[in-house]
Amino acid sequence: MSDANYESQSNPKFDTYEAIKRHLPSLRRFARALTGSQQSGDDLSAATLESIIADPSRFDPSRPGRLSLFKAFVAVRSRADMSGDTFDDDTLPMKAAAQRRMAGIDPIARAAFLLGALEDFDDDGVADILGVGIDDAVAMQKAALAQIEKQTTARIMIIEDEPIIAMDLESIVGELGHQSVGIADTKDDAVQLADRLRPDLILSDIMLADGSSGVDAARDILASFAVPIIFITAYPEQLLTGERPEPTFLITKPFKRAAVQAAVSQALFFGTAEAIQL
Repeated sequence: MSDANYESQSNPKFDTYEAIKRHLPSLRRFARALTGSQQSGDDLSAATLESIIADPSRFDPSRPGRLSLFKAFVAVRSRADMSGDTFDDDTLPMKAAAQRRMAGIDPIARAAFLLGALEDFDDDGVADILGVGIDDAVAMQKAALAQIEKQTTARIMIIEDEPIIAMDLESIVGELGHQSVGIADTKDDAVQLADRLRPDLILSDIMLADGSSGVDAARDILASFAVPIIFITAYPEQLLTGERPEPTFLITKPFKRAAVQAAVSQALFFGTAEAIQL
């Protein structure tokens, strides 16, 4: 159902509720990527909902529902806080390293990049959400991309049972300047390959060839060593509920090169490997 269908309902409060409900998974994905944490991202998403409840004017029904929700999110986050620098313990090495990397990238530019690459907003949408001119929005995305392309080359492992999709991912990984070090299509193969290769990052499908789960593979891998894992799924709403521990980084099938680039860059940017308990 389109936003227009929702907005044709007679009850404005119902319209707002339905529009928010529909696009909340997308907001959680963006917030998690922005902060590098499921908990921090979901907390910010919840704070956005609370702000709308307290002041319904924050959600503009004249705009498309998804755009209005993201704009409300940005209103909750000040420009100075857009980095989502909400780590629990600054002494943790990976998190301290993430803080150092964040210091070199304008937080608003990084948000602009994620809005365009991960969430697929056009330049007008990015500009509207951030409250800047379209030329500034374009410049911000380019600036963030330039910084991201300076990242150190990573060794990336792929867990995917569809050969064509696996080859596509391998090609994208190479185009982004990273190294694809191996592909596995079952849970057991993935765990063994990861243990042998010790990659810097893993791209994992959810459902695998033998009926096993990429999530189960991730659990076993993380039990042996810490590594950022990005999940790829055709049903992102199932992993963006905010009701339980869920992946921080998520790509939706069918995916675009820009979305893979955005997710990989943020996973490497933060270098976190949160526990998965699905």
